[in-house]
Amino acid sequence: MASVKEAARKKEILSPGHRLCAGCGAPIVVRQVLSAVKTNVVCISATGCLEVSTSIYPYTAWECSWIHVAFENAGAVASGVETMYRALKKQGKINQDSKFIAFGGDGGTYDIGLQSLSGMLERGHQCLYVCYNNEAYMNTGIQRSSATPRGADTTTCPVGKACPEGKAQHKKDLTEICAAHGVYVAQASPAYWNDLVTKVDKALNCGGASFMNIIAPCHRGWRFNPEDTIQLSKLAVQTCIWPLYEVENGKHKITYKPKEKISVLEWIKTQGRFKHLLKPENASVIEAMQKEVDTKWDKLQKLELL
Repeated sequence: MASVKEAARKKEILSPGHRLCAGCGAPIVVRQVLSAVKTNVVCISATGCLEVSTSIYPYTAWECSWIHVAFENAGAVASGVETMYRALKKQGKINQDSKFIAFGGDGGTYDIGLQSLSGMLERGHQCLYVCYNNEAYMNTGIQRSSATPRGADTTTCPVGKACPEGKAQHKKDLTEICAAHGVYVAQASPAYWNDLVTKVDKALNCGGASFMNIIAPCHRGWRFNPEDTIQLSKLAVQTCIWPLYEVENGKHKITYKPKEKISVLEWIKTQGRFKHLLKPENASVIEAMQKEVDTKWDKLQKLELL
């Protein structure tokens, strides 16, 4: 378990002065992830909000070795760098210990980069892949991804006469897809920083590949006040829309259980992307969303008992 004092004393690897939006969940996630690193670290960034806004030429916010790669190949590049490191260390050309962390948004992870992520996990490279999940392609104009929840209003599933309910499909369960590879996986939220940092430490020292899916609210895409980012990160957990759990050696473990599960409606009311669902004619969509959350939460609790 990390301590606040420990984290405060550690040098920031992602420095201030980047161009990410005020209130953006991504840099909060990245700073918390990197606070768990105790050795040299190499970071790989898929194209996206994080990469674009932290590396505007000729500046960089990264105080470590850092590689920008395409949308689709962060997992492949991380695999290659980690393999090269092990080879050079075996030859005695490198003697320092290093960790490898790939960062990608949900577009570059759930969709475009899924193939290379799966390859990295299946081969067992000693890399951690972190998805900072803001539930849409925010960098290119708030288009829907397979991480976008049902009912959300985006620029490619806009609410209107043809689509009065928003996105029609449920979001993909990527955490469980990655767990099926037999590696360490976890879901985390920046509102529960100690849980997040503890899981990063486990992931980096599990002896193989690992994956973390971390919710990262986007006030531009979700349409909420920038100062409410952490509150929404907490509400996602309290409603069980984003349960905190890990899968280690095939065993599911819920790492935080709300004392009282809050209604999904309270989540919907906080965000402009869902405002159309508050119309009486869309009540059935909210009911379906609540049923899905309840079903998945019940399933997760049963998996924990296995």
